[in-house]
Amino acid sequence: MDTRVKDVLQALDDLTSGRCLAQVKDYNLFSVNKDSGILGKQITERPGLIWGDLEMKVDKVAVMMTLTEAAIELAAATGVNAIVAHHPIADGASSGGVLLKTYLDTYNIAVFELHEAFHGLHPGIPWLHGHMPTFVDTSYGGIDGNIVYIGELLDGVETIGDIFDRLDLYMNYDVDKEVLEVERKLRKSESMQETSIVARRKIILGELDTKINGLLHIFPHTGFTSKHLEEMVEKHPEVDTVLMTISRVYEGHELIDKCKELGLNLVCGNSHALEIYENGIPMAYAIRNHLPNTEVVIFQDRLLSVPLDEVGSKEIREYGKEISDKYLC
Repeated sequence: MDTRVKDVLQALDDLTSGRCLAQVKDYNLFSVNKDSGILGKQITERPGLIWGDLEMKVDKVAVMMTLTEAAIELAAATGVNAIVAHHPIADGASSGGVLLKTYLDTYNIAVFELHEAFHGLHPGIPWLHGHMPTFVDTSYGGIDGNIVYIGELLDGVETIGDIFDRLDLYMNYDVDKEVLEVERKLRKSESMQETSIVARRKIILGELDTKINGLLHIFPHTGFTSKHLEEMVEKHPEVDTVLMTISRVYEGHELIDKCKELGLNLVCGNSHALEIYENGIPMAYAIRNHLPNTEVVIFQDRLLSVPLDEVGSKEIREYGKEISDKYLC
């Protein structure tokens, strides 16, 4: 029996226990407005189908984190009829500056998004970091999405080093490192960097063999502040280690100063660049479980930093210089 766009939508609704929108024009509790106050840049998340014909046949589904024009091109070239993006989709921003509907219609691709409606359905991020939450608040301090966990360490996890060993294993760090080394040699660019390597797990305060007695798991980009940290430690005095994932803080940030003041260890876990493992892969397996006759693939991003004078071929660098000198003075 053929899979159609409406079947993908039903599968997403089923695996989220009814959190998806029934119609393209609907809204629900998971239709979250995101607005920094930057003129014209606000967006509303709408879990479910964003664009596509409900009756269109689907042979292959791609699961990814953030939709881009590169993903649309990859989908069209590899026979993908439906893309499920975790992060919110925006006209132009997610489609190379052009309209989503005309781009997607040209390639007969349906797109779905499943962000806030997917969060909270599974304990994967804590589990991968070696703990299971005993306390959860998804809007700490009254801030939507400001998630905090108090975690109970899993068997075999006692130290910061144990968490790091676990992450290196599950995130396939050794292979990613080897791939980068090979690419550096092939492209003759020893300064090339890649996100999952340079933004790897890291200790800010503490040591690898530091034992963890109480774990507080936070996400700084969601609005977590030093005041929140003080409150959480007061409520949970057993906490001696703070774990930051998805985002992190750098030297000079108030959270580092507050951890020093309170005598806490401070550790960075996985960055946002690895969420395809944490949320994307479970989502993809769930889709395949609901649609066993439909092929499901993962679109995985790698973002590189390359010195200008080492990028691409010699010819493309000469092209860039000539265009710049002639037209962009």
